[in-house]
Amino acid sequence: MNIQFYNNKNLYMSTGLLHLHNLLRWVVLITLLLSIVKLITGQNALKTSKILLINAHTTLVLGLYQYFFGAVGYALIKNTVGGMKEVMKDGAARFWAVEHISSMILAIVLITVGHIRLKNGSKASTTATLYLIALLLILSAIPWPFRTGIGRPWLPGL
Repeated sequence: MNIQFYNNKNLYMSTGLLHLHNLLRWVVLITLLLSIVKLITGQNALKTSKILLINAHTTLVLGLYQYFFGAVGYALIKNTVGGMKEVMKDGAARFWAVEHISSMILAIVLITVGHIRLKNGSKASTTATLYLIALLLILSAIPWPFRTGIGRPWLPGL
């Protein structure tokens, strides 16, 4: 199956947004880890959690733009002969069209629910659990450089 991952439409803007999306993943991971550590050790994690929430939602908006208007994501489903059935047969296409976006949206929902619970005075352990699940989802859905067929560089532009 021949799936085209790149097109020339808005290439520079798409590349810049992709690099920003890639860079913000590190901010999300660092603030998520800091929040988890603070919650487990009994420190006040509300400020770190708010920074996490803002960065996670910003990253989500950039990712949704890439999904719907970029070369991978919805474009794979729309432009592949056979549609979703063929996309699901190809591991790389399936990752970009389904797995990455689904896992990340679920992780950000968990981060949002965790932040709301923390803000409303729920137990820190509840938020820590939600954040740990979100961390596992994010780590599994990041296109790490060592993942064959879907790998992206550690830092944008490298």
